[in-house]
Amino acid sequence: MLTPTQRQQYDRDGFLVLPAFRGVAALAELRARAEALVQAFEPDAASGVFSTRNPAVTADAALIASADAVHCFFEEEAFDAAGRLVVPKDRAINKIGHALHDRDPVFERFSHGADLAALARDLGLAEPQVRQTILIFKQPAIGGDARWHQDATFFVTEPVSVTTFWFALEDAALDNGCLWVEPGGHRGPLRERFVREGDALRIEVLDRTPWPGEGAAVPLPCAAGTLVVFHGLLPHYSAPNRSARRRMAYTLHATDARAPYAPTNWLQREGVRGFA
Repeated sequence: MLTPTQRQQYDRDGFLVLPAFRGVAALAELRARAEALVQAFEPDAASGVFSTRNPAVTADAALIASADAVHCFFEEEAFDAAGRLVVPKDRAINKIGHALHDRDPVFERFSHGADLAALARDLGLAEPQVRQTILIFKQPAIGGDARWHQDATFFVTEPVSVTTFWFALEDAALDNGCLWVEPGGHRGPLRERFVREGDALRIEVLDRTPWPGEGAAVPLPCAAGTLVVFHGLLPHYSAPNRSARRRMAYTLHATDARAPYAPTNWLQREGVRGFA
C-alpha cells in the first residue's frame, strides 16, 4: 500500500498524511451513528468529564469502565461553576470511548478491512492488535485542547509499538483544532507513562525533555476523509476549538502482539483483535 517514498517519510518524520482514505458515505454513516449514540446517552453521576490538561479531573472509575464499553465523556467547559450544563447535550460531549470498534456494528465496519490491515503491515505492525478507539467531537466554542503528549504514554509495550490511526470525519483546520506534530520527534524518549494501580490512575514522569517550542511544531490541516498515521512516540497536540465549527475525528490505537503489553497499562481487555 505505501510507496518506498512514503515509508521513508514515515521513518524520518514519524507521521504520514493520507488524503481521501475513506469516502463520503462512510464518513456520513459514522458521524450519524456518533450523534445517535449521544442522543441515547443518559448521563448519571458516574458519567465523567474528560480533560487532558488536568487528568485529575477525569474520573478514574469512568475511564477504566470504558475500556470495554461505549461511553460518553463530557467537555470540561460544558458546565458552569455549579455543575449545570450550559450547552445542549449534543454540544456537550468531548468524546466516546473506548471499544467502539468491537461494541458497535457501524464503527466495527469502519475500523476493520484489508486496507487498514495492509497499511498496518507497511508501518511495521506484523501482528496488529486494536487496543482502543475514540470518537472525538472537538465541540464548537468549548472543544477542549489536547496538551502535548505521546500516545505511547498510554499503551506501554516493549519495544514501543503503538501506532495511531487518526481519521478526520470533518474538515480539520487551524481555527477548529487540527493536529500539530513535531516532525522527527518520535526519535526522542518516552516522557511519561500512564499507570494503573488497582482502581486508580496516575501519570509517571520518565523524562523531562521539553515539549516542542515555537517553530518546532507543524499543523496538519486536512479535509474530511484524510487518515493521519503516526508513531507512538511522536509528540502531538491539538488546540481548543473556539470556532463555530465542530471538528469530529475518529482514532484507533494499535500495538504489535510481538511486543509485550505492560500489565500496568490503564486499558486491559480480553479478546483483542487486529484489523482484518
